[in-house]
Amino acid sequence: MASHVMEELPKTSVLDPLKGLLLTYFMPESCYDEFFLNFNFLDVPCLKIVLSKGLGIGIILGSVMVKLPQILKLMGAKSADGLSFNSVLLELLAITGTMAYSIANSFPFSAWGEALFLMLQTVTIGFLIMHYGGNTVKGVLFLVVYFGLVALLLSPVTPMPVVMAMQASNMPAIIIGRLIQVVTNYRNGHTGQLSAITVFMLFAGSLARIFTSIQETGDSLMALTYVISSSCNGLIAAQLLYYWNSSPALKKKKKV
Repeated sequence: MASHVMEELPKTSVLDPLKGLLLTYFMPESCYDEFFLNFNFLDVPCLKIVLSKGLGIGIILGSVMVKLPQILKLMGAKSADGLSFNSVLLELLAITGTMAYSIANSFPFSAWGEALFLMLQTVTIGFLIMHYGGNTVKGVLFLVVYFGLVALLLSPVTPMPVVMAMQASNMPAIIIGRLIQVVTNYRNGHTGQLSAITVFMLFAGSLARIFTSIQETGDSLMALTYVISSSCNGLIAAQLLYYWNSSPALKKKKKV
């Protein structure tokens, strides 16, 4: 009687057609096996990875449009009343530093990708502030100089210590930049053309980034940057709520 050797068939999952997508963006293969082959959905290390990756992708997708309400509000009002150009410059310094530092350290795009979209939108806001302030030529010059510096910063010509120093300068840049906006709001007695949607989305995004930066990069400097950013964004969000019923028009009426 011939003996039949039963070969164990490899385990399969109904999600195998999506395996490539899941492994690329959400989890390593070990976690895929744990979740969808062993059906262990309570594996804590894997849950942390999936949560971090999911939050990171969510933040990046949100960042594509996070400042669009602010840009549209400026263009609709044809005014940049209440926005500080110096604050925008310091925010650009911080965003650019994070982007350059992450690229130099080969961090995954899901850990820093929103910096790219925030940079493009923030530089647009900077130009609009100058344009509506009657300085369109200076605004164009600002764009040319900024993108020239970014190209230089991301090139091999820039040594790593310079990139690290720029990332370290993020914390004072964020604090000073946000405080300039806070003081501007306080002096004006209103938040002017600041967009509530943009401010609250930035606050939520920076809070989520604390977790994802610890989980995906393990870099304490990145994590601390987002802790400080969250605190400062929270302060501006609190001002928006406090000055909710105040506006430039109402202030002018009171003066009259």
